[in-house]
Amino acid sequence: MKHVITLLVENQPGVLARIVALFSGRGYNIESLNVAPTQDATVSRMTMTVPGDDHVLDQVTKQLNKLVDVIKVADLTKKRYQSRELMLIEVAATPEKRAEVAELAGLFDAKVVSVQERSLTVQIVADPDRIADFLAVMKPFRLLEMSRTGVVTVPRAEGKE
Repeated sequence: MKHVITLLVENQPGVLARIVALFSGRGYNIESLNVAPTQDATVSRMTMTVPGDDHVLDQVTKQLNKLVDVIKVADLTKKRYQSRELMLIEVAATPEKRAEVAELAGLFDAKVVSVQERSLTVQIVADPDRIADFLAVMKPFRLLEMSRTGVVTVPRAEGKE
């Protein structure tokens, strides 16, 4: 099972290294990681996607809460939240195939952001499942490069859509 964990941490040097060391020291993998300051420049939000069962994540959460620089830990997996990820992908596309790639991108609300002689660079901002669907559609084309930001999330307030 994949868990989505968010942390509010002190925006200080070495905090990321200590948190990553906690995971790696226990043999846990982090599938995606995003870190950025919040509206308060002294605090950063970390969003991680971590595989594992509930017991494993319970242990990790308890250890994270013991770190001095950690302000708050939340496992959003079973809660309501909005998530997005940005992906840039360079797709091989001869002039004859450009329209087809652009049309497919448009179906996913993705944008062609650059046109090269033999390729297109496409940007998509979506939830991870939609990005996976987009990648499946792009698979028949040769994927030259891909870069993803990792998941960012915001918890949803109870009672709101």
